[in-house]
Amino acid sequence: MDSRLYRNIHPGAVINIQRSNGLIHKATVKVVNLEHSCVTVEWSEGGATKGKEVDINDVIAINPELLELPPPDVKENVPLQDNVTLQEFDTTCPNWEFARMIKEFRATLNCQPISISDPIEEHRICVCVRKRPLNRHELQKKECDVVTVPSKCVLMVHEPKQKVDLTKYLDTQTFRFDFSFDETSSNEMVYRFTARPLVETIFEGGKATCFAYGQTGSGKTHTMGGDFSGRTQNASKGIYAFASQDVFLLLNQPRYRNQNLEVYVTFFEIYNGKVFDLLNKKAKLRVLEDGKQQVQVVGLQERPVGCAEDVIKMITTGSACRTSGHTFANASSSRSHACFQIILRRRGQMIGKFSLVDLAGNERGADTSSADRQTRMEGAEINKSLLALKECIRALGQNKSHTPFRESKLTQVLRDSFIGANSRTCMIAMISPGMSSCEYTLNTLRYADRVKELSPHDGGSETQSQMETEETETSTEGSGLQLNLSKDEEEELSPHMFSYREVMTQISEREEKVVEQLRELRQRMTTELDYLLGITEKPDYDLETFVSRAKYFIEDSSRNFLSVKETLDALVTAMQLEEQASKQIGWQRP
Repeated sequence: MDSRLYRNIHPGAVINIQRSNGLIHKATVKVVNLEHSCVTVEWSEGGATKGKEVDINDVIAINPELLELPPPDVKENVPLQDNVTLQEFDTTCPNWEFARMIKEFRATLNCQPISISDPIEEHRICVCVRKRPLNRHELQKKECDVVTVPSKCVLMVHEPKQKVDLTKYLDTQTFRFDFSFDETSSNEMVYRFTARPLVETIFEGGKATCFAYGQTGSGKTHTMGGDFSGRTQNASKGIYAFASQDVFLLLNQPRYRNQNLEVYVTFFEIYNGKVFDLLNKKAKLRVLEDGKQQVQVVGLQERPVGCAEDVIKMITTGSACRTSGHTFANASSSRSHACFQIILRRRGQMIGKFSLVDLAGNERGADTSSADRQTRMEGAEINKSLLALKECIRALGQNKSHTPFRESKLTQVLRDSFIGANSRTCMIAMISPGMSSCEYTLNTLRYADRVKELSPHDGGSETQSQMETEETETSTEGSGLQLNLSKDEEEELSPHMFSYREVMTQISEREEKVVEQLRELRQRMTTELDYLLGITEKPDYDLETFVSRAKYFIEDSSRNFLSVKETLDALVTAMQLEEQASKQIGWQRP
């Protein structure tokens, strides 16, 4: 080999190469083989490192200038070119190789994220997704951001994977929604495209619903309730408050100003299948369905409000009462569904209603499979209600005659939002960008994807591409459309999960029966005891009547207590079955 060429072709040098398809691009020399007069080069393509051997004569043909270049000023201990490239990444990060692949992939995209000037599109069912930024904890752990939002409708998840030969690659999955918001989007931006178009619906006699769905810690409460500064929440910066402000703006417009409309708000939570009023000292409420199939939340207080500031005070009061707890996914997780409703009335008659729902975290059962019964039941109830919610929204979108709203307390209390031609719904799927949350993120996106069954390509709901290290072959491993159920849905429909849900229903029904029996027993005993003791206050009461009445009271109370005991025994049996069923679910998990 010409000595001039040898001086200019060395490990770390960057040269042009020609691929078998005629494409010419740059590559880095890794090895110079004098014996065979060839060099080994490497380059990055599609997030993976590829390589090949190139004959020296081919190198000269494509790089004639190498014969004319002066020899490089080589110094001892200068790092090789590939090491210089690696130094752009923090190699102390446990997943820096994946981070590099993702960065290189993003460099190939022409990203055009959503902007405030984009048109607002009308949808009866709007499904969108919001990516939050990496939080402080994730940054401290040097988490890798695996979510890319290249355009206002598309979102990509780069799932890190490794082959049996330890080759690392990215399995990039693409989703299409009505709107996709990246980590730079503010609450105002999200509100503009999601809940704001629904506000006028309630002035036209309709029902509107906006849900925030996702893993705990993904930003649902931040989006709906307002920005956090430490543990303090600014309730004026969330979708609850923004919607309220727009309601009062419309109320003061000429077309609505003289319609005698009044604004009321309610705020309640659904925890473990039970409903509690967050604006009335967390009073427990009863959900009943009347003969006209109208669902009534008995005792729920509607508070009149005269301005947006009044609403913000209600939001602050209610949010402080909400039930939370510790889960595997989050140290402080909202374990209840919170529903804030804005109601328009005219002379007492409801004109429209806007329900804004901050859903409980969608933890998989695996997160709580080894926890105590209370936490297991929380998780099972949440999963059941989220599955029922999805089916109700799909039924609304497909104009089905039957809506399965009785499947959960959540869908039951929101029944009127799923019926009628003038009902509109928006779902905001919240996702965490960190690599450790990748599985949760994919589950959230698959759930949202199935709500409306949108697709980035005709005929499918999800596409996959893989970035591999081989140049000569295109791997089909893992390719194709994902038409199967997600792991969560498979578990929901499995025989073990079905049995578990049946037992859960038994526990709930028997618990309610015991409580109702005790409530009736207390009322009956109080009334009878007051009567008996009242008799004795009279100077000439009939002793025989008193003894006979008291004896009957004791015998009747004994029968009632036995009935309560039988229900309690049945409840204990159901609890034991729940313990066994939870272990069977645990055995089925990977």
